[in-house]
Amino acid sequence: MTNSRNSPEAPLQPDTKILVEIARMKMPFGKYAGTRLIDLPEPYLVWFQKKGFPTGRVGVLLATLYEIKANGLEPLLASFREKSDPRYRDTDPREFREGDH
Repeated sequence: MTNSRNSPEAPLQPDTKILVEIARMKMPFGKYAGTRLIDLPEPYLVWFQKKGFPTGRVGVLLATLYEIKANGLEPLLASFREKSDPRYRDTDPREFREGDH
């Protein structure tokens, strides 16, 4: 049995639910409690990466955000921010290309 997600013809797609959560969820604890995850400083995420991400959903989101920030892909999340956020951009993230800002 072939899984279509693992098929070479079907490229992997990002889980938009995770990206929306990263762009809109607020940090539930710690020094940056109340700050949207996407707005957490990269050094804070690097600290978690070295010490260990929390277990559960928040840990998954922080680990994903670490990879996004470490690879310079933050502009990819602009369209997932709330429309009232000044950094919101009405762009299709599937059209994002390396070097876009």
